Amino acid sequence: MVKNIVMYLVVVNLLAFACFGIDKQKAKMHQWRISEKALLGIAICGGSLGAICGMRIFHHKTKHPKFSVGLPVILLIQAVAAIIAYTMFGL
Repeated sequence: MVKNIVMYLVVVNLLAFACFGIDKQKAKMHQWRISEKALLGIAICGGSLGAICGMRIFHHKTKHPKFSVGLPVILLIQAVAAIIAYTMFGL
């Protein structure tokens, strides 16, 4: 079970990271963009660390408080939830 959770988190974080890079490229080329709702949704689904790394590396959405503050808050909530799950259920 733990292996499945780790695999899921790796995949969703890589996806979040890639989405920030793709959206940045599309923004530069004035093309169709990935919605902010989708970017935040991927972070909420466990990809917050990948989203933060993508935001920092690609310098994308760094001036938007929804992302510059919101993503670290999501990560903090997920970390607390993981600690609680580990202590209560041994996951």
